[in-house]
Amino acid sequence: MIRLRNVEKFFEAGFGRTYVLRRINLEVREGEFVSIMGPSGAGKSTLLAILGMLDGTWSGEFEFLGNAVHDMKPKQRVELNKKYIGFVFQSYHLIDDLTVYENLDLPLSYRNLKSSERASLVCDALDRFHIVGKKDLFPSQLSGGQQQLVAVARAVVANPKLILADEPTGNLHSSQGKEIMELFKRLNEEGTTIIQVTHSETNAAYGKRVVQLQDGWIV
Repeated sequence: MIRLRNVEKFFEAGFGRTYVLRRINLEVREGEFVSIMGPSGAGKSTLLAILGMLDGTWSGEFEFLGNAVHDMKPKQRVELNKKYIGFVFQSYHLIDDLTVYENLDLPLSYRNLKSSERASLVCDALDRFHIVGKKDLFPSQLSGGQQQLVAVARAVVANPKLILADEPTGNLHSSQGKEIMELFKRLNEEGTTIIQVTHSETNAAYGKRVVQLQDGWIV
């Protein structure tokens, strides 16, 4: 599903280049559940952003579902992202002036679905995450944990082929966190590929493989 070859990312500084990622070679097969671990500043979130096609300023080769992402224009990358990827951000990235319902409907608006199908999928997600009572509220009216639940619900609502999750349980109570990880486990068993960034050994254990990053290198 994913193949990275010598992927690097750096920033130009007055004294030269500061590398965030160095010579990343990685393959992820369809249906895998991979955990990316490492200390703060290791490049974990940067790698996830590249995999999610949210960051286009890198060098190397990146193939996704047979598509040469490194040769694509930004608009083509956005289309791939919308079609196949669900992303759980560490800082939620909910849209402030949309209600919970509208935030969940947004990823579905990029798909070729009837409005009745979209409504059904949103209602299923609201029910699955026990947030039916929050559907007409705006993100600012929710607690951090509730916003995180909505962010996870938005990532999975369109049944993406790939879920990328950056510290998906970071703002949740332990019971909610376990619920989210069990959901990811079920989705993975049903065929969804999952790549998560986590500091938690417990969460990492849900994956089938751990990739360790340190100072931008896979170790």
